[in-house]
Amino acid sequence: MNWISLGASFGGLSVMLGAFGAHSLKDLLTEQKLATFQTGTQYMGYHALALILVGILVQNFGEAGKQRLKKVGIFFTTGIVLFSGSLYALAFDGPRFFGPVTPLGGLSFMIGWFTLAVVSAKLLKTQNKN
Repeated sequence: MNWISLGASFGGLSVMLGAFGAHSLKDLLTEQKLATFQTGTQYMGYHALALILVGILVQNFGEAGKQRLKKVGIFFTTGIVLFSGSLYALAFDGPRFFGPVTPLGGLSFMIGWFTLAVVSAKLLKTQNKN
């Protein structure tokens, strides 16, 4: 997986959706629903940068880190789809089943960050031994 390209794509999409929300949705959505939509774009943008970081780390740690860091990228990508995606759906009065999906995306983000902490510590420890 090319995490840098995926992160850049999500980053561009978050900017595009943020601009769309700020300029086109302010008259269509309630303040609360617009805030929900904006939260989705913010978290997509943050985690797009995190995916780019994963890609850079994969390049720095090579094969030793590739498989371990892949898990981190998968958690961040899953978080973007579930968390941000469900918030977008809820902002537009999507089906109510999206409500419980949002915390699953948030959990995926958290697991991704904690996994990144553990994996990077192990990779740095291994690298420092060599």
